[in-house]
This record gives sequence, structure tokens and C-alpha cells, in this order.
Amino acid sequence: MFKLGEKQELVVVKKVEFGVYLAVSFEDAAEHILLPIKQVPAGTEVGDKLTVFVYRDSKDRMIATVNTPLLMMGTVAELTVSQTGKFGAFLNWGLEKDLFLPFKEQRGHVNPGDKVLVSLYIDKSSRLCATMNVYQNLRTDSSYQVGDRVRGRVYEISERFGAFVAVDNIYSALIPAKELFGKVEAGMDVDARVLRVKEDGKLDLSIREKATVQMDVDAEKILALLDSYEGALPFNDKVAPEVIKYETGMSKNEFKRAVGRLLKQGKIQIGEKTIRRVK
Repeated sequence: MFKLGEKQELVVVKKVEFGVYLAVSFEDAAEHILLPIKQVPAGTEVGDKLTVFVYRDSKDRMIATVNTPLLMMGTVAELTVSQTGKFGAFLNWGLEKDLFLPFKEQRGHVNPGDKVLVSLYIDKSSRLCATMNVYQNLRTDSSYQVGDRVRGRVYEISERFGAFVAVDNIYSALIPAKELFGKVEAGMDVDARVLRVKEDGKLDLSIREKATVQMDVDAEKILALLDSYEGALPFNDKVAPEVIKYETGMSKNEFKRAVGRLLKQGKIQIGEKTIRRVK
């Protein structure tokens, strides 16, 4: 049985002018696929075994190649969108025929030239297609530990859970909703810190620094915001949390801590409805 979307070792059962036919065994030679002549290694004879990747050609015929694509079943890879069409997008995966990414398997709008994180699946018509729902194919055996810095691609946002991230485009991770501040969108690459390694090997991340470091970062952000408002914010630390998050990307507690530090350093003054920078 041929394994669509995978590499497997097959035996040469027949040589023809335009290539060789491959089968699982001589006993199963009636069920065979073609390896085109330009792909056949020099000196190949009937009975030889070749490791090939099995996919479908432009006419949806099952075919073999000795080339290794950028993506195989059970893996995740970042592929470039070569073009878009009426029913979806087409991705360059290193083979002659581009890989189809249907609209229903996309997460957000994609354009030619975009790099998208995808996995393979077999659709109802037994064709290989791409999906941006990569959760099931991400690994959970990373060597990362608490406190390590990592980089990953956000592939899905959930209001309930947070931002799902593929660390190194390989490992399964989550930025919990309570750690999600600022502008984070699907398709974005983020730098983060490992908060915990769960029993199942999945990672919890934070895009915030440790509290003491983050306080300094937040304080500088407030000073920059003050400058953009010509030295005076039209609100203070008693304003609604939604306003603070919209203006700064911080939680109210983080904002108050940073404001407190700036006040202690004598860099700001807090009024009844304003925060002013001290020159």
C-alpha cells in the first residue's frame, strides 16, 4: 500500500521508456506508480529498491519522486504562498506541483509572498492539501526549561485560552490569556519566556519580562507615551483598565507599578485627571 505524503522504500518492478514503475513488492506489482525518467538514479535496474516520496501530479495521478519536499505527513513547516485563487492558495513546497491550501484551512487572509505555517492532510478526494491548523502535529519533546528565551509563530488566537504558538515552528506552546498584552495576532512571530513546562511537555509562555525588569520597560513606555501627548496624559492611574490596555498594552496593575516607579524617581506628577512629565 502506498503511503501518500510520506517517504517509503519501494521496489522497481518494471522499466519503461519514460521511467520505472514502483510497487510495494513484486507480489503487489499490479498496483504500481511511476517514477519519471528524469528522477530515476543512473544504473537503476528491476529489483532495486528506492526511497521515494509519494504524492499526486497535476492530473491527480499518484506518482513518486526522489526529491524531498519541505513538508511531509505528521510534520509542520513554513511555506511560501506562490499564488492565490478562487478556492484557496497555492504553496511552494519544493515539488513541481504546488500544494493547495483551501480557504477553510486558512487562519486569516493570505497573500502571494506570505510565509505560512502548515501541516499536511488528505482531503475527501484523497488529495494532499495544506492546513494552518497545525496543533496536532506540533511536538512536545523540547529541551526548553523555565526561564529560557524562545521564539515562535502565533498560529491561532483564542479569547478563552490565549495565543497558541509554534516554538521554533516545531514545539507546542501557549501564551495564556492572562499573559497576553499588547498587539498579538495570528501569523506574528514573538519572542517569549518559558513560564512552565507542563507534564505533557507543552510550554506556557510569557511575552512579558520578569516583574522587576518589566517595570523598567513599562516605565519607559509611559515616558514615551507622555512625550507623544506633549508631556501630559489625559488620564491617571485611576482610569478604567480598558483605557490603560488600549493606550499602553498593560494591565492596570502593571501600569500602576510603573507609574509608582516614575513618581518615586520624580519623573512625573499625578493630578486629579492627568499624569504630567516633570522636565
